[in-house]
Amino acid sequence: MANSALLVMDVQRHMVDVADDGSGYLPRLRRAIDGARAAGIPVIYVVIGWRPGHPDVSTRNRPLTTAVRAGLFTEGDSGTEIHHDVTPQPDDIVVTKRRGSAFSGSDLDLVLRARGIDRLVLTGIATSGVVLYTLCQATDLDFDLTVLADACLDTDAEVHRVLTEKLFPQWADVVAVEDWLEAVAPR
Repeated sequence: MANSALLVMDVQRHMVDVADDGSGYLPRLRRAIDGARAAGIPVIYVVIGWRPGHPDVSTRNRPLTTAVRAGLFTEGDSGTEIHHDVTPQPDDIVVTKRRGSAFSGSDLDLVLRARGIDRLVLTGIATSGVVLYTLCQATDLDFDLTVLADACLDTDAEVHRVLTEKLFPQWADVVAVEDWLEAVAPR
C-alpha cells in the first residue's frame, strides 16, 4: 500500500446535507481516514468548486447548471466546505475540481504522479457522480483501484447497490471499510 492514496471526494456540507441518510456514513468514512493516516497512506480531499460568476460552467452542462441554479458549490460559499466531521489535517492535500471526475479541471493527476502514487482508494458522495466519474477516468489512466463501498454514498440506494455490486467490481476491488482497514493496518 506504499504507493496508495485515499481520495475523499465531495464530502462537502451541501452534499452531506442532501445525501446523508443517518446510516453512520460519516463515522465510517472517518474510520477509513484515520486508518489511512495510521498506515501512512496519504489522504487527498477532492472538492467541487466554481469561480464566482461561474465562468467555468457551460450552460450546455445540465447537471452543473442545475447545481448553479440551486446556488451550490461557488468557491467561498460555506456549503462548499469539507464537512467538519472529516476535516483535513495540515498534511492532507485538498484538490479543487471543476467537473464530475476528481481529475477534471484539477491538478490531481500531477499531485499523484509527483508522489509516485499508482493505487487509489475511492470514497465519496455521490456513488453515481464523483465516484463513478473518477473510477472511469482513473481506469483509463491505468491506476489500480479500490472502492470502499460503505464509504461511498448516493441519494439513490438502489443505484449505489448496482454500481458497487455489479459495475465497479469489473474495474476495481470493492470492499467494506473494516475489511480494508484490516488489510492496511500497521503490523
